[in-house]
Amino acid sequence: MQSFPEITTDRLRLRELTSADAPTIFVIHGDAEAMRFFGTDPLVNFSEAEKLIEKFAAWRSMPNPGVRWGIEERVSGHLIGTCGLFAWNREWRKCTTGYELSAHAQGQGFMREALLAAFSWGFVEMQLNRIEAQIHPDNRPSLQLAEKLGFQREGRLREVAHWGGQFHDLLQLGLLRTDWPPA
Repeated sequence: MQSFPEITTDRLRLRELTSADAPTIFVIHGDAEAMRFFGTDPLVNFSEAEKLIEKFAAWRSMPNPGVRWGIEERVSGHLIGTCGLFAWNREWRKCTTGYELSAHAQGQGFMREALLAAFSWGFVEMQLNRIEAQIHPDNRPSLQLAEKLGFQREGRLREVAHWGGQFHDLLQLGLLRTDWPPA
């Protein structure tokens, strides 16, 4: 991937994360309740937030690259979360998605708006045929959002993930180009 792909929607700007975003990333990823389904343990110090931003940036130069956008509310200019497409398998024309939103921004349709833009970009620019998501079975808001976006449940991955000192099952979902855009 060359330059970072910035995307603008009615209410949001999907942009590159910078070191200036570390305080907000720390608040979001340090919130144990909000991160209970994310797939990693909550951040415990500020330097971990800086490293996470560096990790997201490094995705673009990996053999199977990806992009992680910061989701900025256009009116306030505040970062409210992130979303991305990663583990891109060019030959199979598929990748995986992940996303999270700060607690105060949830329930307002921001993530749906961000993902509509990100997935549209992925289907066109990355020439994807498939986007995958692995979602914790108890994460009802994420499952509902994914299904509203057209994802289909494909199965349960037993004890596929480990965080919080225990193994977790995840539901495997898939979204095909032919399912896009959602109704």
